[in-house]
Amino acid sequence: MEKQEKILIIDDSPIQAERLRSILQDDYEIVLADTAELGLKYVREGSCDLVLLDVVMPGMDGFVLLKKLQEEVITQHTPVILITSLNDAVNEERGLTLGAVDYITKPYHPPIVRARVNTHIRLSRYRRQVEQKAMIDPMTGAANRRGYDSCCGRKWQDAMRLKSPISLCMMDIDNFKAYNDTFGHPAGDKVIRAVAGVAADHLRRSTDFFARYGGEEFVAIIQGSDAETTFAQMRQLREAVEELHISHNREVSPWITISIGGVTVRPKPSDSYDTYLKIADTMLYDAKRFGRNQVVWSNERMEQLREQ
Repeated sequence: MEKQEKILIIDDSPIQAERLRSILQDDYEIVLADTAELGLKYVREGSCDLVLLDVVMPGMDGFVLLKKLQEEVITQHTPVILITSLNDAVNEERGLTLGAVDYITKPYHPPIVRARVNTHIRLSRYRRQVEQKAMIDPMTGAANRRGYDSCCGRKWQDAMRLKSPISLCMMDIDNFKAYNDTFGHPAGDKVIRAVAGVAADHLRRSTDFFARYGGEEFVAIIQGSDAETTFAQMRQLREAVEELHISHNREVSPWITISIGGVTVRPKPSDSYDTYLKIADTMLYDAKRFGRNQVVWSNERMEQLREQ
């Protein structure tokens, strides 16, 4: 069953809010907020697809709230339809200038309300689909660099909030340039897809994240597991790639292999994500330096774990 879109109605009048709910509840999940402050909290939580916002409210009015929503990165893309009895061009222009996508005046005409809401829900759905496609690497089906950039900060903040371990992992296909030079770029693309497929099979939990970082390099974020567990998981992934037995240039290596470097940490507010990503990259460099086709890891005590 397809998930219903969620509409947030922000209105201090219970009668007016219930009237809107009755018009829309057959097609959408409806959430009510009777103050601008509560509505702002709901939108920040990312829990709605469209906002119907009353302009005239005590304290923070709809125009002020709309301006706040447009100023915050996390809320500025949530579409807002203003609802008001201020039926004049000046206020309509003000609302549209502040970023509202539409304007509905009271008293409500149910067919008009449904038609305008349906239009903006369809537009919102289309925008989400476009954004999701823009974050997928078309060659591998994994997240691309843009998808990774949009996810990594959130994962880091979640680990900090939950006080749980998070592992940052960099992996790279060994001697890939030599492979491309020998077999050609179409064959190299097949190798990239094959390695990504193995990685995806080994990173199946809902808390795991995997992306193509660029070229033949990949990145993974693993939440909730300690360093030893993640190190063992990465060893299995590395072995699975080698067991594909994709022939390489014999002068370089019998098979396609990968090197993996990573770090596990329980982040504190003073810690920087970029610092630990650099540590993971250093571990990858060490894996290459120690002979490739191996995993090198840094645990929470900054001790290096290596394959024997």
